[in-house]
Amino acid sequence: MTDLDQLRDHLLAAVEASGGLDALDTVRVGALGKQGTITGLLKTLGGMSPEQRLVEGPRIQGLREAVTAAIADKKAALDRADLDARLARETLDMTLPADGVGAGSVHPVSQVMDELAEIFADLGFAVATGPEIEDDWYNFTALNIPETHPARAMHDTFYFPEGEGERKMLLRTHTSPVQIRAMQAAGGNKPIRIIAPGRTYRSDSDATHTPMFHQVEGLVIDKGITLGHLKWTLETFLKAFFERDDIVLRLRPSYFPFTEPSAEVDVGFSLVNGKRVIGGSDGWMEVLGSGMVHRTVIEAGGYDPDEWQGFAFGCGIDRLAMLKYGMDDLRAFFDGDIRWLKHYGFAALDVPTLSGGVGA
Repeated sequence: MTDLDQLRDHLLAAVEASGGLDALDTVRVGALGKQGTITGLLKTLGGMSPEQRLVEGPRIQGLREAVTAAIADKKAALDRADLDARLARETLDMTLPADGVGAGSVHPVSQVMDELAEIFADLGFAVATGPEIEDDWYNFTALNIPETHPARAMHDTFYFPEGEGERKMLLRTHTSPVQIRAMQAAGGNKPIRIIAPGRTYRSDSDATHTPMFHQVEGLVIDKGITLGHLKWTLETFLKAFFERDDIVLRLRPSYFPFTEPSAEVDVGFSLVNGKRVIGGSDGWMEVLGSGMVHRTVIEAGGYDPDEWQGFAFGCGIDRLAMLKYGMDDLRAFFDGDIRWLKHYGFAALDVPTLSGGVGA
């Protein structure tokens, strides 16, 4: 038996005798590592004559392949044995309750939107939507805010670059354009009762303002509509939303281009442990704007203002959430802070509902 045959038998026996992956790796390094036995034999080929290399080269290479294959087979066998041992040792009790998994939550804005839709559905209102990218006719002109009107300066509008001969395009500053689109879709001859919730945009940012915020507006168009209908609707809505019967409203004369007369709506609050709580009459807090729809707006929607009348109102959904659920900084609504979301969010299957409906 030659020296190579003896080395082959020795190495294969060492591989077979390896009792674990660490021992097997020691054999691999001793045979095939940089300073290994077989590696050293391969290095001697360079000093041999061509005739010797023809004889010794295939023998040494065959030794290398045999040891490499034996190591791979042994490693696979050790891995299988280790897995079998783990399967025999480890058990899983399928009767135990599952670990809790991370779950998302309903954002306060989404929760309030759902509450608004629920309340106004009880009052016979449908939900209407419209594009967030509007032209200035729907956003301003049709709402009695012509190009030279000073009220345009109140809106801090995000305009898009203007093409020659094209209407000015912008991010809508309120959801009021939906009112015009709803009137046009009705054809000027049907009663309308809608709310229009959605995102709006203005260039403003502080504790109570953000460049993007959420707003809901309401519109009623019918024959014989009066300011009394507006007050009853708002009072009923606020009582249902804040879930209190001691809601007291105060309508203050104000100015909005799209309503005449116009009124700011204040709601009474009580002081509880130094904090303002909606309900009672310790003081007044402004919550929304409202008024009777301006004749010009009714005409822009395709209705005859001598025959049809209506009222409209609008408020910030984010502000309603702050008042009801106790947030004090509007910017936190959009920061994406997981701690804030966990604290103020609602479990998807355990959200508060107003399914009791509104009062008669």
